[in-house]
Amino acid sequence: MKIVVIGGSGLIGKKLVNKLREHGHEAVAASPSSGVDTLTGAGLPEVIKGAQVVVDVANSPSFEDTAVLKFFETSARNILAAEAASGVRHHVALSVVGADRMPNVGYMRAKVAQERLIQASSIPYTILRATQFFEFIGQLADGSTNGNTVLLSSVVMQPIAADDVAAALARVALDPPVNGIVDVAGPEPLGLDEFARRLLSSKHDPRQVTTDTQTIYFGAKVDKNSLTPSDNPRLGPTRFEDWLSHSTIQK
Repeated sequence: MKIVVIGGSGLIGKKLVNKLREHGHEAVAASPSSGVDTLTGAGLPEVIKGAQVVVDVANSPSFEDTAVLKFFETSARNILAAEAASGVRHHVALSVVGADRMPNVGYMRAKVAQERLIQASSIPYTILRATQFFEFIGQLADGSTNGNTVLLSSVVMQPIAADDVAAALARVALDPPVNGIVDVAGPEPLGLDEFARRLLSSKHDPRQVTTDTQTIYFGAKVDKNSLTPSDNPRLGPTRFEDWLSHSTIQK
């Protein structure tokens, strides 16, 4: 089966393409580097021709409110139009758990806008909402560092390994469309501050994590349910401690 992965050169896209190919499918990585531009539509009809499934894991190069909204809306419209012309039977998109609960965050508003365009189209679809990736916790810590102190929210998260996200996307792509939203998360809920402490400790990083009692996440106030999955999510098998150990061994 031909499966086109939009954003196939990114973190999740590369892993997904490899997993699909391991299962014997014709997985095609589409990205600007391969001549496919979702903002202009250039290359989309050619790469999508003959595909049964298209998986969109592309991300905006800018998170500025106006730019990110334009990216996800324009890209979705162009991809869906090319799919309709080619007869694609299943559109899969990667989104974010909690996107609809944080309307004050521009990126989340943009993802919800993307979801609505998919839901309104004629293409059968599955939207996979994933929690934050383990791989990004270090970036969150770095962005909240002042001197030797890391100020982070205690908001409860249930992050997941990027490998497990790719595996979940592969399963969704090969299954029939659900015409709805599916959540995927890691196996354990914990505060963002505590995830960061464990990460820094595993790296022998001298920075100290201080808990932000205002519970702010990307400038928005959140509660204990904002970043956690809905009831009965699909769960990735990789625990954070195991991921940390593997990351340490690789280095």
